[in-house]
Amino acid sequence: MRIPALALLTALPFLVDPAPAAATDPFVWPLEPRPTVARSFDPPEHNWLPGHRGADLTSYPGQTVLSSGDGIVVFAGTVAGKPVVSVDHSGGLRTTYEPVTATVVSGRRVSAGDPLGTVEAGHEGCPVDACLHWGLRRDRDSYLDPLPLVERAVIRLEPV
Repeated sequence: MRIPALALLTALPFLVDPAPAAATDPFVWPLEPRPTVARSFDPPEHNWLPGHRGADLTSYPGQTVLSSGDGIVVFAGTVAGKPVVSVDHSGGLRTTYEPVTATVVSGRRVSAGDPLGTVEAGHEGCPVDACLHWGLRRDRDSYLDPLPLVERAVIRLEPV
């Protein structure tokens, strides 16, 4: 069964747009050079179930972590024994970075590419010396895949 192009276009936000930011807010990779994804986003069926609420990016201990977008640091501290940095962005988005030894403090305004801290070794399940767990939320409880912030989907429409 063929889907008319107009119907496909109206369905696209549900197919490829899990976490777009405002069009004016460019996002960048939180590590340079561009890292390899060691473990992808794997959300649970329900918020209370276990899952992988972010993407693990290969890194090395001491590597500088960059803010993926313009925003305000809302947390730089320890959660459940892990060092974490969180940045609020426009559109109700919040990115999180762990395990990261912070070089920023809460309340600091940052731009895309500004240093936030350095990666620590020891992220569970990481296949190399260190991984950065990069998370994304919209509002309070909606965990999203952070990769679409920096990897734009390629959409090709088939002629009808």
